[in-house]
Amino acid sequence: MNIREHYLDNLKVFLTVLVIFHHAGQAYGNGGGWAYKPSNPDELLPWIWHFFSVNAGFFMGLFFLISGYFVPGSYDRQGGKAFVKKKLMRLGIPLLVIGAIISAASGTFEIAHMWFVESLLAFCLIYALIRKFCSPISEECTSRPTITGLLILGLIIGIGSYFIRKVSPQDNWIMVPLKIEPAHYLQYAVLFAVGILSGRFKWFDKMSNVTGAVSLLAGSALAVGMYILGNNGWSGFVLKWYGIYESLLCVFLCFGLIWLFRQVFSSTSPFMQWCAAQSYGAYVLHLLLMLGIQFATDTIWMGAFGKFIFIGISTTVVSYLLTWFVRMIPGMKAIL
Repeated sequence: MNIREHYLDNLKVFLTVLVIFHHAGQAYGNGGGWAYKPSNPDELLPWIWHFFSVNAGFFMGLFFLISGYFVPGSYDRQGGKAFVKKKLMRLGIPLLVIGAIISAASGTFEIAHMWFVESLLAFCLIYALIRKFCSPISEECTSRPTITGLLILGLIIGIGSYFIRKVSPQDNWIMVPLKIEPAHYLQYAVLFAVGILSGRFKWFDKMSNVTGAVSLLAGSALAVGMYILGNNGWSGFVLKWYGIYESLLCVFLCFGLIWLFRQVFSSTSPFMQWCAAQSYGAYVLHLLLMLGIQFATDTIWMGAFGKFIFIGISTTVVSYLLTWFVRMIPGMKAIL
């Protein structure tokens, strides 16, 4: 792997751990439906909805952005048939297996966190279909990300999301036939497409330090703005224009974090390479493992925050170790 891509692997590890901690907190705050509820009513974190809101605003969009980045090169190297076959194995098989387990356990059709894998598979197949009939875009392009460009991108996603949420508010999931949340789906589709262009034109590498630093500062400021929401005028303003506000946070924070990891966390080590290799499997397996740990430790008092941290850390460790063990089985590295 080219050294300039190590920072993206490191960023994916960070995002995977963040997703695990996001789910770890859902039992202890108002984070949507969750299969486990603490038997002790004192295990409650009233503030954690801020954490959920900031995470939901950007982290899955960033996953789609990074995933899109690798798609053109992967298709070019493998060709259409091999590209589709690999995606069906790596995305389709875990989707079917984990979806079947979750559906059997819940007694209803449910894919839970595997909606991301489902959508990513659909996006990759659409890309392959387009490439079958269209030549790839030329790599000869001098353009690169700018603050103005990122602002326009955020506004395009934001204005679209604003009107979508008039019909389908946040956390409303529908089957069409994919399981999607319309409030965020425009963000995901657009960022995947931007990721493809970034991979083709090397936009992540071309992004200037000024653009990256300003983007990170802007995204961080908007994230802080989410943490100070309360019974005040600021909350009224943000909630009125939430689709636009969140989309600007997403775009600036996504590109800001990419710049930060490119500049600061671009090196690697045997441990980080090991983590990167297990990250996808850890994402796939973590939910079932987390629920098992939560039920097993339900009667153990650690305090609400202590339980949140314990569940997050223990699930992360177990998920990565189990993935490592499963990947030692012949043929499993092609799937996880």
